[in-house]
Amino acid sequence: MGCYCGLEKDFNECCGAILSGKKSAQTPEELMRSRYSAYVTANAEYLVKSATKENRYSDDIPLILEFCKNVLWLKLDILHAECPVGVEQKESTGVVEFRAFYLENGEIVILHERSDFVKNDGVWEYDKGEFINSKIE
Repeated sequence: MGCYCGLEKDFNECCGAILSGKKSAQTPEELMRSRYSAYVTANAEYLVKSATKENRYSDDIPLILEFCKNVLWLKLDILHAECPVGVEQKESTGVVEFRAFYLENGEIVILHERSDFVKNDGVWEYDKGEFINSKIE
């Protein structure tokens, strides 16, 4: 079995290493995958910590935990990821479009989002997301 994020890597060497702080996300896509795994493992502290300073709401931790414990996460599909890379790897923004599937009250729900990421002091952070209505094709 691979990582929760869908990659064929062991969780502890993939998203688990990022969630535990052993390594940091090197791209917006890696951060997105680790955030999905944080939802699966109900790691609300990481979800708050991995957001930009303007969007960190520690008061949300109990709400995030309640949500995580009341749904069953099924899978993550990365539809598009972009990260402009300069000659010196000084990229500062990135975008990831994804679909996350979860089971809630017996129904499959699709969270389709275009997420914006920024790099602050060498660390990728989740900035904001735009929900997209979608259907499985």
